[in-house]
Amino acid sequence: MQIDGKEECEIITRPGTPKEKRFTGQSYLFELRSAQFFFHVTMTYAIQRHNGLEIGKGDYMGAY
Repeated sequence: MQIDGKEECEIITRPGTPKEKRFTGQSYLFELRSAQFFFHVTMTYAIQRHNGLEIGKGDYMGAY
């Protein structure tokens, strides 16, 4: 999906239902999609550690 220039585009989730929500392109990305992205990154890290891969906080967070 191309998102450049779509910051003000209206996005409607679950249209026509009681759970319908309206977002601008920017709020959709920051409020809804980024949380799901970071959830999956965190779960991938946890599964790899559970399976014995020797990774630590620095591998997850990067150099800071």
